[in-house]
Amino acid sequence: MTRRFGDRATFAVEIGEVEPHQLRVVDLWAASKRLTTEDNWAFLPFLIRVMQSSAAQVRRRDVKPCPFPGRAPEEIFRLLHADKTEFREQFWFMQWGETIDNVSMYAYLDDDLVIVFAFWRADHPFPDDLGKVFVARIPPEEFVATVEEAADLLDVELANVDPPR
Repeated sequence: MTRRFGDRATFAVEIGEVEPHQLRVVDLWAASKRLTTEDNWAFLPFLIRVMQSSAAQVRRRDVKPCPFPGRAPEEIFRLLHADKTEFREQFWFMQWGETIDNVSMYAYLDDDLVIVFAFWRADHPFPDDLGKVFVARIPPEEFVATVEEAADLLDVELANVDPPR
């Protein structure tokens, strides 16, 4: 049975069946798009740590405000993505490894946490999505709750994995 945390329309984490090892099927969703189109097998010790780190970052409001006020989120994505300086690195978000390395993603705070992203691999399963910018808006507290609840479940499951013999 798959466990879902959050709402696919904004941000969700879906955890697949319990496996007797440190790998787990985890699907991530934002703006009704599945981010884990290339690889949804996650190494739990790493994924739990980066999920907890992202949740803590948002809880502390350690996310920069909108870098280009008054501009549309899609334009903000394009401006950040075109920037080759360290400026854009301040807005990198959810650097969660191989499960979403097919996505370029930035985030900033308005009243909501605004996550802007685009798929970039030529072999992406949905060619119409390539180059299109997607926008997810979610209250920061909701993002934190979603990510922390999913990470807590994964952490409990990882603790129950039998060590290799």
